[in-house]
Amino acid sequence: MIASILMTAAAPVAIVAAAPADTGVAKAMAESAAGWNANDLDRFLAVYADDAVFVTGTGDGLARGRAEIAAMYRKNYGATGTLRGKLSFKPLVERALDPTHRLFIARWTLTGDKVETGMTTLVFERRGGKWLILSDHSS
Repeated sequence: MIASILMTAAAPVAIVAAAPADTGVAKAMAESAAGWNANDLDRFLAVYADDAVFVTGTGDGLARGRAEIAAMYRKNYGATGTLRGKLSFKPLVERALDPTHRLFIARWTLTGDKVETGMTTLVFERRGGKWLILSDHSS
């Protein structure tokens, strides 16, 4: 019995900051997806900070700043003037890093002629009353 108590006491404990029910991050992501689904790339990109960084395993792999991110999306996703499929996000993790920063991990899915899915890891910062993406690593 003492051994099991010692093992329990020594076991690592995951510490996860509880996310308030309405942080605004989920709302920002829903608005971004709504922009994509309305074929409005500017609305989709409004969630990115001007100085955001985007990392992906496709294309150029790295875009710095909202203007480069927009150019990447226009080149890879909006070449025909119509965005690829309907976008949705399934949130998996939302965690406070500090009062003005949040980690958000989700599975993205595009449905249309074919189904595409992947993962995204985002770091948000609260600026001027809005939650904006600082860092996006999607694959």
